[in-house]
Amino acid sequence: MVAQLETPSANSTVNLPHHIKGLVQVFTSSHRNFFTSVMGEALRIAGQGTPVLLVQFLKGGINQGQDQPIQLGQHLNWIRCDLPRCIDTAQLDEAEHKALQSLWQHTQQVVNEGKYSLVVLDELSLAINFGLIAESEVLEFLAQRPHHVDIILTGPDMPQSLLDIADQITEIRRSHRP
Repeated sequence: MVAQLETPSANSTVNLPHHIKGLVQVFTSSHRNFFTSVMGEALRIAGQGTPVLLVQFLKGGINQGQDQPIQLGQHLNWIRCDLPRCIDTAQLDEAEHKALQSLWQHTQQVVNEGKYSLVVLDELSLAINFGLIAESEVLEFLAQRPHHVDIILTGPDMPQSLLDIADQITEIRRSHRP
């Protein structure tokens, strides 16, 4: 990830000698994991003045839907699914499914507007594996995002199609068991 360079927004008039292409990074593990390094990277980059969006698809419970983002510093917006609980199963009621789809649609819209340079899609692999977000939609979204946007995907059991298009894959594994 190019964190030290200032990435021009879609409306910028900066003329660079070449385009900086955003990367797709994957952080995965065999178990559900909190990706501390990803959160640290998002905070560091936002602290340097780069606009960052952190989306947690399966987390809920704290009234933090897309209409109520938490803003960490000036440049990091953090949103979760607008649900009273965390999602840990593919069985959702209609309201829960609607909330997740609304978050997914909102994420696609704001990314395509080009206002963020880094977007973290936390536990996206689980949403795909639960059948809550279509893998084909994610692939299309990644292919059509603005050229400067870096994307970080996290979660266990990342689909092979996403691994195949990733510029970088980080696999977290346990070195010992307590």
